[in-house]
Amino acid sequence: MTDAAYDVFIDGLRNAHAMENQALSIMQPQLNRLEHYPQVSALLDRHIRETEGQIQRLDQIFESLNESASGLKDTMLSLSGSMAAVTHSMATDEILKNSLANFAFEHFEIAAYTALITAAEQANMAQALPLLKQNLDEELAMASDIHDGLPDVVRQYIALSASGQRADI
Repeated sequence: MTDAAYDVFIDGLRNAHAMENQALSIMQPQLNRLEHYPQVSALLDRHIRETEGQIQRLDQIFESLNESASGLKDTMLSLSGSMAAVTHSMATDEILKNSLANFAFEHFEIAAYTALITAAEQANMAQALPLLKQNLDEELAMASDIHDGLPDVVRQYIALSASGQRADI
């Protein structure tokens, strides 16, 4: 079971690395397009820095195991994240679509880290657990912050729309 658990853990680690690169490719374009939502901008700015730290922690785990991330997975998911960002930028309710997508993506990351932590435990990778749990805690906090801020974003979007101002970004 340990060999199978190790294989699942390494594959999950590669997936998490690619997922975090995808997250960056989703958040960075949004950050450059926020005019009327400084609270969202601050949140994204903070989480971009956290995500960069998460990637470093995943790299640290890879190095400790003499393994590496998958360049192909990283590239493919980064491209899909960029495509999602471009698609939302064409919407008249871009901020709403991005907020909902960001909330959903955070929950995807939460699920991914929960599964990865379980695989690490099954593979007896105790040294990886603190780093993975730190990543999970940051994702939980971000999901909570998006959830808590969503009503204000919707209210602000409606108010800007009602006043005839550009409300999408």
